[in-house]
Amino acid sequence: MKNENIKIKNTEVLSDNWYTLNKVTYEFKNKLGEWETHSREAYDRGNGATILLYNKENKTVILTRQFRLPTYVNGNESGLLIEACAGLLDKDNAEDCIRKETEEETGYKVSNVTKVFESYMSPGSVTEILYFFVAEYTKEMKVSEGGGLEEEQENIEVLELDFDVAFNMIGTGEIRDGKTIMLLQHAKIHQLL
Repeated sequence: MKNENIKIKNTEVLSDNWYTLNKVTYEFKNKLGEWETHSREAYDRGNGATILLYNKENKTVILTRQFRLPTYVNGNESGLLIEACAGLLDKDNAEDCIRKETEEETGYKVSNVTKVFESYMSPGSVTEILYFFVAEYTKEMKVSEGGGLEEEQENIEVLELDFDVAFNMIGTGEIRDGKTIMLLQHAKIHQLL
């Protein structure tokens, strides 16, 4: 369903080095019924998926820690972030993607994943929709050390944390990643642990 109050006039590719940065010029019909011309940049990096692995019996969650350059250049002194496992869909559907990313990053092979919601994470500038999942894990599901793929230059540390400790890390600022905060809050609200 197209919005009749928007007319795309021009899309110019500013960069397609890693992902695509477009400058879009469009006309917008305002609340007075007048047409205005706007120009905005939109970063297209594809859609992604993220997951919170949790163990009900032990009341633990699996998270990761890795270097994130954008946070480093914006004041995160170490550049390291504690996050829920995540990845870009590429050509996979969201469920297949998150199963594959979970095994690559955490070393756990999960089969039963539950989609809990989806969200635009930074709609003012990024096109990405992120699909959020949860799944129970047990030690028997551990098939490798995880850590990501060497060819993708991933250097991921796998963390198993007590859920209450992880949840409290939001308040202390030790966890500052939006997707991770949302998943931990979902787990708390829905009493997954």
